[in-house]
Amino acid sequence: MEPGQSQVDLNTVVEVEISALSVSDSPRTAGESGEHVEMLAVADGPLPPILVHRDTLRVIDGMHRLRAARRRGQETIEVRFFDGDEADAFVLAVESNIAHGLPLTKADRKRAAERIIVSHPTWSNRMIAATVGLAPATVAKVRRQLPAGAEPERGRVGQDGRFRPLDGAAGRKLAGDLITENPDLSLRQIARATGISPETARDVRNRIRRGEEPLLTGRRSGPRGQRDGQRRPGRPAGRRRGTAAAVTPGRMPVADRNETVQRLKGDPALRYSDTGRTLLRLLGIHAVSPQEWERITADVPADRRRTIAELARACSDNWSELAQRAAERQAGESVWA
Repeated sequence: MEPGQSQVDLNTVVEVEISALSVSDSPRTAGESGEHVEMLAVADGPLPPILVHRDTLRVIDGMHRLRAARRRGQETIEVRFFDGDEADAFVLAVESNIAHGLPLTKADRKRAAERIIVSHPTWSNRMIAATVGLAPATVAKVRRQLPAGAEPERGRVGQDGRFRPLDGAAGRKLAGDLITENPDLSLRQIARATGISPETARDVRNRIRRGEEPLLTGRRSGPRGQRDGQRRPGRPAGRRRGTAAAVTPGRMPVADRNETVQRLKGDPALRYSDTGRTLLRLLGIHAVSPQEWERITADVPADRRRTIAELARACSDNWSELAQRAAERQAGESVWA
């Protein structure tokens, strides 16, 4: 289960006897707020359905509503069911309490992080942090304080659902093998299969095309903290990966971008096809000045910056792959021209 992707039947609400429900294993260790229960009990109208784990009939979300229903003298309450194991039910309980209602205390969130690290050891610190409402650095500290068994052997799953190896060299080696065996695979296919980013997949592919090894020299090539310490012969010391002119061309100035997009809009091959019009619309959206990007960035709400950053990186990956594919097609056509 990934955060926010639970097996909840949202379309079915059933009446369940309150006496049949279990109220154990709540992430809220201090119990419910009597004041909040009283407010719900005297409110007009029916209480919203609570969320219950079908296998155990344990209340996942809605403990205050359950207490309020008892105060009202109700014998039954409306329920939506969650289908899944108990570990995922606890994750959903934490998510639900973070998303709405009375917030969990920081101590409760740290305890929840400890439990999720143990039950979902392959989840990344950032993924768990988003679930429990803590900073990724805090989750990392909690993880370090737990027994070594809580650390996954091979890697972790990020918020995007992709597996990433803890040893980056292993991912690059695997990508190199895949590219050698299947040179026509796209960057995103390589990235998904190996747990590396599309940009890293591009670097590995370019290195193989130049006859180089997929691993970076002077970087980690084994477990954390170990480095090979050797520089590849013939490679300039000050040259960074991905900066060769033949691989990554210089960035086009904004004024030139706008002018180029306007010229492309006059091309009938683009104007009169659905895919062409979509591409022109997307290119026009992104042809904005650095000042405009600065204004847009400054207006992003603080609690949404991390989400926006993740989406922006995903969009960047898509554009990078488009650039790579277009360049490859151009290179192939030049050979046969």
